[in-house]
Amino acid sequence: MSFATRAIGRAVATGAIFAGIMTVAALPLQSQSLADRAKAKLQQKHDQLVDGAVDKTTGAMACAATNTDCITNAQAAGTPVTVIDANGKPVSTADSAKAIAAAGGDAATPAAGASAATPATPAAGATGGAGPLPEDKMFVNYDFIPGDRTIFAEDFSRDNVGDFPKRLQLTEGNLEVAEKSGQRWLRSTSTATVFIPLSEVVPDRFTFEMDYVIDPTWGLQIYFGDPAKADDQNYVRASMGTAGIEGGSVKSTADVPTGAELPVAHLAVMGDGKYVKVYLDGVRVGNVPNATLARGNAIYITSSGEEGNPTLIGNIRLAAGGKKLYDALAASGKVSTHGILFDVGSDRIRAESKPTLQEIGDMLKQHPDLKLLIGGHTDNVGAAAANKALSDKRAAAVKQYLVANYGVAATRLTAKGFGSDQPVTSNDTPEGRQTNRRVELVKQ
Repeated sequence: MSFATRAIGRAVATGAIFAGIMTVAALPLQSQSLADRAKAKLQQKHDQLVDGAVDKTTGAMACAATNTDCITNAQAAGTPVTVIDANGKPVSTADSAKAIAAAGGDAATPAAGASAATPATPAAGATGGAGPLPEDKMFVNYDFIPGDRTIFAEDFSRDNVGDFPKRLQLTEGNLEVAEKSGQRWLRSTSTATVFIPLSEVVPDRFTFEMDYVIDPTWGLQIYFGDPAKADDQNYVRASMGTAGIEGGSVKSTADVPTGAELPVAHLAVMGDGKYVKVYLDGVRVGNVPNATLARGNAIYITSSGEEGNPTLIGNIRLAAGGKKLYDALAASGKVSTHGILFDVGSDRIRAESKPTLQEIGDMLKQHPDLKLLIGGHTDNVGAAAANKALSDKRAAAVKQYLVANYGVAATRLTAKGFGSDQPVTSNDTPEGRQTNRRVELVKQ
């Protein structure tokens, strides 16, 4: 599992600087009527988070197979549905289709996250990788590949609800750890600035990811160094439905297309020297080849919020970018990737895995003598037997996808799941667990 599967679900807008520190001006992004409509839309999304578990990457609503009202309401709102059993696990595609049909929905399309182990004729992409990737949401110019070495990761699971998180530092504002729909968040109820102390300077090549929910009239600013020490530096700006690079001498921002916006926004940043790209909800919204993005030993995040309408921030990950997969494989005989993502508790490959899978597929085509062991690895959270079984299925799904989509001979690939048996570091920290959840390619 990786950043977006890295918790129980697949589950921050414009700002200004004052007194040498960041603050956010609560100014409307468009006309007041548009802002009101957007705010109503966001309130509906907040209600979804409260009333039902929402998958934070696809935006799918988790509905029990017997809860026809949940399925009907979700489909009427245009929200994908994940049909779950009494234990909260996705049911098979066949059972999912049956439940959706019973609720009067479209049974031809399997629910997001459904397992495809049993149906005789699964929909395209539902076999965990044998066909096209699932098209649960829109992807535009999406070439994001997460870094391979986790520097910092935080899901606030080790903090007490109501406390300020132990690993962050407060500059100003009111923030606390909160829990909603089974997930921990950093909850902001005022103009606030926090910074994340790092064990090293943000590297030349890095990736950064986080989830957030925010009022459409507010915004977040993210600096990768102390904003008080550099007047002409770029920063990442993010709001509901728009994000990009601002500040400094260049600017590159965009809105996500209709249909791509998720109830919980997922922000991703990929930096390589001065070249910086920003992605929101699977859409590339910023593309700057000459950014002046400072790199320091702390990341600063500014947000706004109010008691009845807070901003939520969660699932933060900073990673160092690595070598190209083939270069790393040639150097050491194996390479790990965190860019292949799966639905929660499932072997169904998610659509944002395509850039990494394409790199592996192209590598195999360019080197026809190369044979690989595809190893699935998990952290130690959960039952060892269940982790082992799921890692087996996920490794097999990756093999199936490469064979089906890149014409790779099946004899060149061996798939095996190791569960939590081969950690590369301790599972005692969020960074360690992030590192251990991986797909590993081993030269044979």
